[in-house]
Amino acid sequence: MPSCGGGRVARAGRRSRPGDVTILLGLGSNLGDREGNLREGMRLLAADVTIERVSSLYETEPWGYREQPPFLNLVCQGWTALEPRALLSRCQKVEREVGRTATSRYGPRVLDADILAYGELVVEAPDLVVPHPRLAERAFVLVPLAEVAPGWMHPVLKQTAERLLGQVQGREGVRLWGPSGRVLRKAGASA
Repeated sequence: MPSCGGGRVARAGRRSRPGDVTILLGLGSNLGDREGNLREGMRLLAADVTIERVSSLYETEPWGYREQPPFLNLVCQGWTALEPRALLSRCQKVEREVGRTATSRYGPRVLDADILAYGELVVEAPDLVVPHPRLAERAFVLVPLAEVAPGWMHPVLKQTAERLLGQVQGREGVRLWGPSGRVLRKAGASA
């Protein structure tokens, strides 16, 4: 399972298999026990996703609808055998299990779990767009993404995460909140 702040430790006894795809997921929470919500989300995702790297935790101002509490965000890199739509369904199920209910598009939420990238795949469908369609516009995604996967290449824009981060506005609104190790240890992961 993952370690803190960009570390790398795979879960014991489980290795990448043929057919597994490298993925990047973004998790965020701004309601209730934000750290606990992220911890529980990662624990539940571990049934179908092997998380190898996890960024530090970052506190960020809300994006879109401003009249809400700040978010805690992280990005994790790992791999899965799930197909893209099955991974989307799994992320949505985890969001509900942690307590997310229907809210406004950019409203507050207990847990948000987004597929940022699925290998080099590009999907443009009504229910799923990969890479995440606003990834390159959001400092709260790019700061932790560049921490765990600075060399990741956006398959459409043909730019690395590090380069995209250098071009994005609003980096000053992304504040280091702490290493993810505390979240992961409490979720039963090794740090």
